[in-house]
Amino acid sequence: MPADAAKTARRKTLVRVALVWIALPLFFLATGGSLGWWEAWVYCGLLLVPMSFFLAHVARTDPDFLARRFTMKEKEQTQRRIVSWGAPVAAALFVLPGLDRRFGWSEPPLAAVVVAQVLSLAGYLGVLAVFNANRWAGRTVETRPGQEVISTGPYAIVRHPMYSAVILMYLATPVALGSYWALIPAVLFVPVLVVRIRNEEAVLVRDLPGYEEYRQKVRHRLLPHVW
Repeated sequence: MPADAAKTARRKTLVRVALVWIALPLFFLATGGSLGWWEAWVYCGLLLVPMSFFLAHVARTDPDFLARRFTMKEKEQTQRRIVSWGAPVAAALFVLPGLDRRFGWSEPPLAAVVVAQVLSLAGYLGVLAVFNANRWAGRTVETRPGQEVISTGPYAIVRHPMYSAVILMYLATPVALGSYWALIPAVLFVPVLVVRIRNEEAVLVRDLPGYEEYRQKVRHRLLPHVW
């Protein structure tokens, strides 16, 4: 990436990080309606602190990665449909805990919340570990010039370690935020990811040289010895 483009990417990253630090707490305040919702503020810290350090590092070392992560529009029509199915489910996953807090629908015990907070952090750190191992990990399903198959690190265990980490984080998030009801959209999000993975693999086999050989080497997609 040219120097001017890299500088622009770093500036955009700084703006986005600042906006997320403002928007996420405001979102939880709006949905939960209480500054006393301590689970939400801890959750914000668990996500925003490592995110900020990671993006600051990548902005200096690999601005091209940021450009790929900030690309939002899917090229594949099937993936656009999957995104449209998953968006309301993902939204419900984060909106329901606030409504649960506001109206007192459920109240997981403290020990369960703490464990879920730890699992949420573990899932998010897993996502960042995947980004560190695979600089081609974009937000959209597509291949790019010069892209190579990554088969080391977490990719030596399963073919889609980022989705494995996302599932862990999403399943833990409802209880981490003090809600049992939000487990419903969290569980519903799993089949959405399964459909996404199936189409993504078809795209990679079609467009990424060496991916079929990688599939033969690493047999499982999300969970070793299961799927």
